[in-house]
Amino acid sequence: MKKNAKIYIAGHRGMVGSAIRRKLEAEGYTNFVVRTSHELDLRNQQATNDFFEQEKPEYVFLAAAKVGGIHANNTQRGAFIYENLMIQNNIIHAAYLNEVKKLMFLGSSCIYPKFADQPLREDSLLTGTLEPTNEPYAIAKIAGIKMCDAYRHQYGCNFISVMPTNLYGPNDNYDLKNSHVLPALLRKFHEAKVNNTPHVVMWGTGTPKREFLHVDDLADACYHLMLHYNEAETINVGTGEDIAIKDLALLIKKIVGYEGKIKHDLTKPDGTPRKLLDVSKLESHGWQAKIDLESGIRRVYEEFQVNVANLV
Repeated sequence: MKKNAKIYIAGHRGMVGSAIRRKLEAEGYTNFVVRTSHELDLRNQQATNDFFEQEKPEYVFLAAAKVGGIHANNTQRGAFIYENLMIQNNIIHAAYLNEVKKLMFLGSSCIYPKFADQPLREDSLLTGTLEPTNEPYAIAKIAGIKMCDAYRHQYGCNFISVMPTNLYGPNDNYDLKNSHVLPALLRKFHEAKVNNTPHVVMWGTGTPKREFLHVDDLADACYHLMLHYNEAETINVGTGEDIAIKDLALLIKKIVGYEGKIKHDLTKPDGTPRKLLDVSKLESHGWQAKIDLESGIRRVYEEFQVNVANLV
């Protein structure tokens, strides 16, 4: 991927897309083509085709998606499957029609069966039933993986699929109705500290375990894989370590400096019991995560206080 290559980052203002752009800029890339969702509706096939025909990007990072936590996934099931299928179908097909040199499809660890053996290996895909709360989103992402593989098989397209674990970092979503667990807890503890609230309510039992990857590490991995990985099938991107949600809450509580109590709302779902990715395939291709969880959360909390706290 030459430094002057024309690169399209779909979803460039989101957490993943913006991190990928920061990484590429740091590596000396300058020729980006981007559109906001207001400028280009990726759910519209004709609009997407016209954009690709006009711009002719050489490389594509497909990071555009409708995303959210348990509540959003479970209450907007139709929107999650429809919008994600449309966005990825349109981009992948347009990339094929316009002879894109390489496309990277960003998926999610929720593609794996709910009770698959841990850590989750790439070959466990489609070996069991999915977690019901985010099944529509997961099915859309599985379809994207299979579409990339099918276009590789039939048309010779160099389309690869990358499956990140749970992410956090700059440009995260702190809306408590739609956010993931880490930013939601960060906001809850911060606001409880500011308002001297005696306790923070946490969803579920706190026993499920999750793996968390700083989005700057993901961007570094995506850059590495765009240069070096050209295979069919998926490749996991994670840290290889996980933490119980209760322990995550205690860590965030410590970082924020909140001294109240934690109460559990047991009417809320826990979600999948454990989601730890097997990252041995990624490590065999020469990449490992660098940002440990505590220092990553400390960095995020500093950014939150400067950029977000007064806005939420």
